[in-house]
Amino acid sequence: MPPIQHRQPQADSAPALTHRQLSLFRSVMLHGNLSRAAEAASSSQPTLSRELARLEQLLGFALFDRVRGRLRPTARALALMQEVERSFVGLEQIGERARELRTLSSARLRLACLPALAHALVPHALLALARTAPQALVSVHPLESPWLEQALAEQRFDLGLSEAVTPPPGVGWQALLQANEVAVLPASHGLCRKKLLQTQDFEGEHFISLAVNDPYRQAIDRLFAEQGVNRIQCLETDSAVAICAMVRQGLGVAIVNPLTALECAGDGLAVRPLGAAIPFRISLMLPEMPAPHPLRETLVAALVEASRALERRLLRG
Repeated sequence: MPPIQHRQPQADSAPALTHRQLSLFRSVMLHGNLSRAAEAASSSQPTLSRELARLEQLLGFALFDRVRGRLRPTARALALMQEVERSFVGLEQIGERARELRTLSSARLRLACLPALAHALVPHALLALARTAPQALVSVHPLESPWLEQALAEQRFDLGLSEAVTPPPGVGWQALLQANEVAVLPASHGLCRKKLLQTQDFEGEHFISLAVNDPYRQAIDRLFAEQGVNRIQCLETDSAVAICAMVRQGLGVAIVNPLTALECAGDGLAVRPLGAAIPFRISLMLPEMPAPHPLRETLVAALVEASRALERRLLRG
């Protein structure tokens, strides 16, 4: 390469570098000589030499010492390479993220939901999603309130399913499903002869309850207290699925959410509606993200579709 006449750049302005110049400089630094660098950059040695000369002139200092026909990076070149590498690593990460979003191969769609919904509603929605977006990768995280709502406010998930009717800050809300709690009974129980159960029908029955601090447990206890109905409260748990399993074994009767009851019905478990309404609501919560996952609305549509189908099954009894 001919000797370089360096022009000092303006002291108060940064040199106007191009991505191609830095890419060629990086190629020389990584490969050690012009021949291999030109091949890797799909360029020619003369072109590479000219571009390096232009870059050195623009920078105002030499990047390489020419020692017996070989290029040896200067201290300034080594320092510049550190900055260039940081830039190129960032570009590579952006490119990788773009490929993920294009193919949806590893861009996880993160759904947080109450544990009961992971068993009852979410599988139906995922089946609908698989029909329209079979390549989607969904991560389902069962969480109890209030940790679920807190995680949504922190944007740790793309969307959530909750029983709350007041969303946390920075989270959008819409009603998804509303139905009433139902009774679950052993299939051989005498109350199965009735199509509709009243509060008084539970008098003296062994009753399996939700956990003490559960809001539905509190509503159920309040209902029986107001009606003066005495139950034999023998077992309690915080899982509606576990309650249905206990009822199936003949350990008692219970009142649970209709979605879990619907999924567990049959094989020794009967479901009956109640004369007294205990509302069960599901809310869809959407964190207000600047760039939502490209499949979030597709999953929302699948959840709405699954909810409507479950509502129709509940109406048919």
